[in-house]
Amino acid sequence: MFQVDVNYTLVTEFVIVGFPSLQPEYFHLVGWFFFFLYVTTVMGNLLLIVVFALEHSLQKPMYITMVSLALSDIGFTTVAVPKLIARYWWNDGSVGFHTCIFQQHMIHYFGSLNSLILLSMSLDRYLAICFPFRYPMLMTNRVMTSLTLSLWVVAHIFPGIATIRLTMMVFCGSNQIIQAFCDHTSLPLLICGDSSRQLSIGFIVAMFILNVPLAFIVFSYIWIIISIVRICCSPQGRMKTFSTCVTQGCILSIYYIPRFFVYAAPLFPNLKMTPDLRIATSLFYSLLPPLLNPFIYCLRTSEIKMILRRWIQKQNDITPKKSGQVVTVTVSN
Repeated sequence: MFQVDVNYTLVTEFVIVGFPSLQPEYFHLVGWFFFFLYVTTVMGNLLLIVVFALEHSLQKPMYITMVSLALSDIGFTTVAVPKLIARYWWNDGSVGFHTCIFQQHMIHYFGSLNSLILLSMSLDRYLAICFPFRYPMLMTNRVMTSLTLSLWVVAHIFPGIATIRLTMMVFCGSNQIIQAFCDHTSLPLLICGDSSRQLSIGFIVAMFILNVPLAFIVFSYIWIIISIVRICCSPQGRMKTFSTCVTQGCILSIYYIPRFFVYAAPLFPNLKMTPDLRIATSLFYSLLPPLLNPFIYCLRTSEIKMILRRWIQKQNDITPKKSGQVVTVTVSN
């Protein structure tokens, strides 16, 4: 940081504080927790990507969205978690000004992207269940690939607006970020002057990018349930479909509901959250879905389960016999 003429200090470096009430003796334990969380998340999502890449039978629109979500989850955790691990392993929370701005952009970029991918997944299921005969023509691999690539580009727009506005702001005074990473709920608090306008704009943008896809997702699942009730006469078939919807609904609830409270808290005086609670809530909705997604989709998708069982059986068949076993060879004359 350096001094300027107007008696305040411009910020050129930020410090990630993390949980402000956490005692130093627990730092290494928390660091190991986030390390195992990161490794598990990356490996689980990589498994989903590898299965898709090796099995041509999975190269369908539904699985294209799953792989897109897996790539987004890997990107998010890679942007957010390693610096948090360094904060607690080596007490290294410092991050350069532009690096912090880049991190907050990517944090909100992947958050927006995940919201749009969940929208595309619900659209795919809506067309497949409500329009089963027209689905092969409406949703081809080419259509889904084009839609997915478009989402990866479009997701930059709203976070980009917030990032451009932040780069035009002047940060002075404290450089302590009371958060697990740089994001748009913590950085505006460090700008010179009144930050309420910046927080309000961030809230409006966040609610738009989250609630508009959520509205379409809820609408699609309502129609899916109505269609299943009308078409499916088997109680087992209905229960299977409802179970899938409930699972997806839990993921959506984890992803959307806590986000609303974190973004809304600064704008409502009666809605108070302690720094530790706000950080824990942010980590909950940010890191839990990427951790659970690959296991949910792998364990609840029959095709993927069959492929994994076939791989395991094939591996067992080619495993060499242990030494000491007798192999009988019959030689015919």
